[in-house]
Amino acid sequence: MARPKKRFQQLIEEIDRTPWGPAEQALVAEAVALAVEVGDERLEYEARMRQTASANMGGATDVMLNSFAWCLAHHDADPQRFPADLDNGGADLMWQFKWMASSLRSSPAFSQEQIAAVLDDMEAHYRAAGLGLSGVLTARFEDAWDAGRMDDAEALRVQLEATPRDDHSHCDACGRSQVAGFYADTDRDDEAIQLVEEMIEGGFSCGEEPEHALSRALLPYLRAGRPAEAKTAHLRSYRLAKDNPDNLRIVANNIVFAAITGNEARALAMVEKHIAWLAHDGLNVDAHFAALAALAVALDRVTAAGHGDTPVRGADAPSLVPFFGEHDGPWSATDLAAAAWSAAERIGAAFDERDGTRGHARSLDRMRALATEQYDVPIRSDAFVAPTPSAAPVDADGWFERAMQLAQFGAEHETLDALPRALAVEEPDKRAQLLSMRLGILIALDRAEEALQLLPERIAALRAAGREEQAALEERLELATFGLNTPETTAALEEAISDAASASLPAWSRGDLAISRAALHLQAGEADAALDLAEVAARSFAEAEDVRLSNTTTLLAISAVLSKGDLEPAITLLDGFLAQEDLSIGHRAQALQIRARVRGGTDNYVEGATDADEVCRLLAELGATRALGDAHLLAGALWEDAEEPEKAVSRYRLASRIAGEAGGDSTGVDFRLARAMLRVGDAEEAAELFGDVLQREENAEVAAGSRAMTASMLARALGAAGEFGQAVGAHGYASELFGQAEEHADQAMSMTEQAKILARFDEQEDAIGLLEAAAEIVRRAPDAVGALTEVLHSLGQAYGGRGDERAFALFDEVAALAQQHEAEWLLADVTDSRGRALAELGRIDEAVAAALTAADGFAALGDLGSAGSSELFAGRVLAGNDRSADAVPVYRSAIEHAAGHPPLLQVAALELGNVFESLGRHGEAAEIRSHLES
Repeated sequence: MARPKKRFQQLIEEIDRTPWGPAEQALVAEAVALAVEVGDERLEYEARMRQTASANMGGATDVMLNSFAWCLAHHDADPQRFPADLDNGGADLMWQFKWMASSLRSSPAFSQEQIAAVLDDMEAHYRAAGLGLSGVLTARFEDAWDAGRMDDAEALRVQLEATPRDDHSHCDACGRSQVAGFYADTDRDDEAIQLVEEMIEGGFSCGEEPEHALSRALLPYLRAGRPAEAKTAHLRSYRLAKDNPDNLRIVANNIVFAAITGNEARALAMVEKHIAWLAHDGLNVDAHFAALAALAVALDRVTAAGHGDTPVRGADAPSLVPFFGEHDGPWSATDLAAAAWSAAERIGAAFDERDGTRGHARSLDRMRALATEQYDVPIRSDAFVAPTPSAAPVDADGWFERAMQLAQFGAEHETLDALPRALAVEEPDKRAQLLSMRLGILIALDRAEEALQLLPERIAALRAAGREEQAALEERLELATFGLNTPETTAALEEAISDAASASLPAWSRGDLAISRAALHLQAGEADAALDLAEVAARSFAEAEDVRLSNTTTLLAISAVLSKGDLEPAITLLDGFLAQEDLSIGHRAQALQIRARVRGGTDNYVEGATDADEVCRLLAELGATRALGDAHLLAGALWEDAEEPEKAVSRYRLASRIAGEAGGDSTGVDFRLARAMLRVGDAEEAAELFGDVLQREENAEVAAGSRAMTASMLARALGAAGEFGQAVGAHGYASELFGQAEEHADQAMSMTEQAKILARFDEQEDAIGLLEAAAEIVRRAPDAVGALTEVLHSLGQAYGGRGDERAFALFDEVAALAQQHEAEWLLADVTDSRGRALAELGRIDEAVAAALTAADGFAALGDLGSAGSSELFAGRVLAGNDRSADAVPVYRSAIEHAAGHPPLLQVAALELGNVFESLGRHGEAAEIRSHLES
């Protein structure tokens, strides 16, 4: 018996230190099962008390109700053995009472009488225990509000406000959030905003706060004409709420925000991501009601934006049939909107019948009224795929042309999709061409057996077209001319090429043999041999007057030239090729894509990006969706390299959406999109997207080093968004992952960034501890000079700020590395740091000398702002040590260097004026101040 009880105690300790979530829920379930197995009801009570709280946080309402009922019955039967409070730091039994009425209210399956009985039972228990009634009033207020008894709710709110707070009152975060939600629901937007801002400014938080409060403030912010605050609140709220299905209501509020602020594509993406949550908690029907109404609002806006036919991914899951009903095929946005409204109305009617009010009908009326509200708050994390400019072909001949163009570009999957309709053409020659394309694509996709089965059909089409020689050739060579790369096919091609002249093969067939063998040479890295045969193929196709294959041969030759690294000749060939007026769309797009990559490789990023954009236009015209996503990705990368992140963002957004709609993995492009967003200053949106990418990488068990890079970028985005607490955590996680990957330089840099944030908030001891550890780690990567100098310099600055002599050895080491690697700016910077450390130790002359030396170094490099900053520091040191006269020329030099830096100029001029006053030089003080004012 001792061993199971020891294991039970271990489980309890682990539960109490594990964050809410699946891991914690599994531990709780194990603890309950173990206590039942042991047969010890006291242990079971300890486990079930934790199970109630766990289920509440995880949205397992049925588990929570059953667990609470068991605990309450045992407490009532024997309060001594089963105390209300386990003193474990968690919610006690009386606190858990507050969750019960709310849970019963959340499902119309429970009657109003049952809810009232729970509320009365709660009050009786509170009174019997001598507790204050704040918690009871809170529960009654929530009940009245949710039932739509608004006058009762307002009276209870006023009574609650006048009731002294106690240990069972809502915490500061939850209390403010709840009342803010009521204010918003009763059109008191200013009061709602005030409560939420008090909560944020006070740093109040709880299980689902501040994300719930922020979501409740979204509409009030918009209606108050404060879109920037609304956007910030939305991004933070959604980022904090999006990973827990129990936050369905919070996500619903955020979906509505996206829908009415011109972000319909984002709203649709959120709907698709979270629609499965409807089936998470079968008893939380009120949350289903809120979510369904939000989905309906969002999908109506998607329809109004012209995308009503867009399929809503995930809506056809079997678990959602109880909400939307049976449906044949994917749900479109328009059809799903109607189904969502219908489901919300059905659920709302059940609640209103139970409550004897029209509270839920009123809520639906308010949601429908949002159709007249529109706000412009751009969020660029998602986009609809632009519709294809050209209409789909209407007959087989049109599909033949479409398939030919797609194949000439190399869009394998789109060509395969187009071929079944194209193969309805009557002309045998066209069918033969189409079957050749299919065979080549099947080989490229490693589907050789399927290709072999199709070959007789190709040969039959050739014979029907009167091309007996080519049919006989392919009958003998089988798949050799379609790209199959084996020793046997290579030997067969070589033999056929040798026999071609004596066999009197037609020119087209000779060209086909030559280009087939040239392609295999190119695959093997034999560029010269490929070029020789490409020349043979070009002459043969010219003799056969086949312009299409002549151009295909030219593109192969260009690829061979590029494989040799001859970029300039390749560009010349591409320019000449693209100058042809009658070039097909497919070949033009392919050549432009090659040239875009070559231009990117030669640092001609803008020209390359322009080519890539034209590829996107042409592919959209062809309806090549998957290839279009790749082209947008290329364009985005080139615009990003061209230092045009704004343009990169729009291209990456489309690439991401296309990848998602095609069922592919958009993780890589979303990382790029988030990075570009961060570069243009959209830090909050970038943080949200980096968080999504990291979660996907975690689920896919991506290598630690890759996840570390994402976590590091997430930390940077959070810091730029002012979310410093979360940034510290993200940097810490990144450093752990870099450590697992043994990437010591990156690990040390993450720790250094973490330390910088801690130091910013006066957590100096923790910051120095991190920097000391980082310094030890970075020395394991001595070749990473940039990281080594950054870490050692940061630690030296931290020591110097405390007057610690250890700073100077670190500064000496950094300076030596700077000199060794000719890093003149770093040398000036570490000299400035040395001056500041000397000043902390009271070594004034040395400090001033170092600061002025640093200023000279910065000035010599053209960094006049840094030069002025060093001189400003030197002037302050002199003035602060009764050497104001000596400070004057230093301040003047700082002002001169600060001419292009207004904030620095203002500070330096103001301080010089004060120095003049201290010297009794009032006229000069007035003069410098007048200069400052002008």
